[in-house]
Amino acid sequence: MDSISTKNCTIHFNNTCYSSLNKHLLENNFSKIFILVDENTHEHCLPILLPQIETEAVIEIIEIESGEINKTIDTCVGVWNTLSELNADRKSLLINIGGGVITDLGGFVACTFKRGISYINVPTTLLSMVDASVGGKTGVDLGHLKNQVGVISNPDLVLIDTKYLDTLATNQMRSGLAEMLKHGLITGETYWSKFEDLSKLSLDDLDGLIYESVLIKKNVVEEDPFENGLRKTLNFGHTLGHAIESYFLSHPKKTTLLHGEAVVVGMILACYISTELTGFPKETTLKIKDLFVSYYGKITIDKSELPEIIDLLKYDKKNNHGNINFVLLEAIGVTKIDCLVDDTVIMDAFEFYAN
Repeated sequence: MDSISTKNCTIHFNNTCYSSLNKHLLENNFSKIFILVDENTHEHCLPILLPQIETEAVIEIIEIESGEINKTIDTCVGVWNTLSELNADRKSLLINIGGGVITDLGGFVACTFKRGISYINVPTTLLSMVDASVGGKTGVDLGHLKNQVGVISNPDLVLIDTKYLDTLATNQMRSGLAEMLKHGLITGETYWSKFEDLSKLSLDDLDGLIYESVLIKKNVVEEDPFENGLRKTLNFGHTLGHAIESYFLSHPKKTTLLHGEAVVVGMILACYISTELTGFPKETTLKIKDLFVSYYGKITIDKSELPEIIDLLKYDKKNNHGNINFVLLEAIGVTKIDCLVDDTVIMDAFEFYAN
């Protein structure tokens, strides 16, 4: 697969990843190389990456604990302190190898340490390959509120090697697929139709689908890097999806949801709301719901929990002037941004999902 060049970085795939990495290291003469991992990527992914690196620079490994619960400023402070103790300077390089937590947090650490050092993302989950690693969004959560602190800052390179997917559990693969399904719904029938029978998808199909999803996101963020218009469409399903994810994260009696699991629910809800408010065909909403539920199952959300979930919407990063802004569909591939939705319609959407 050909590399994809953006205005700010280059995304390399599979066989070109490591030759491109080594060329970059040679050309930039970094003083030290730091590799950020969690306990899972330290065990399963670092042994794939390390033998590929050709450099005379000192390499240091920094490990953080895995999981969204650790995507916090406190974790950043730990990494900043470690970088300082290990004498990182402004010519150091940080390589983030992991899923969205690692690439989001590691990117934020890099672009704030000493007012900015270079970094490279090596996404190892399907979700991070098609979403978190592309577009320059970095940041951390505030408590259980998602992505409240961060900056937009692009890595030097993104290295997408699908060999890392061999280390993933099935639920992690499904979580990543949710973002690809979203790309289909907001982009058009050509890409969406490739997912209409999920039972026919195989690992052999993934390389091409990942490449297409990366292109979709790249084209959107290049046109609107700071989310003033078109880039908002990438949040389809995320307004309620993030609220559900945050709610489940904050309640000890709830099983924490993966990002994609919450977004799938958010997309079903958004399709229902689209049918009610923007003329999205009801038949298409029903087909999408059946497809998603058949593959992901259903999560249980009691009516008594809905007010607290709806209250979390006020923290959504797309909001302005006190308004909660939804992305809705008029048709597959035809989006409408900055839609205001009454709470009663949201409640009806949850009832549609439950039934």
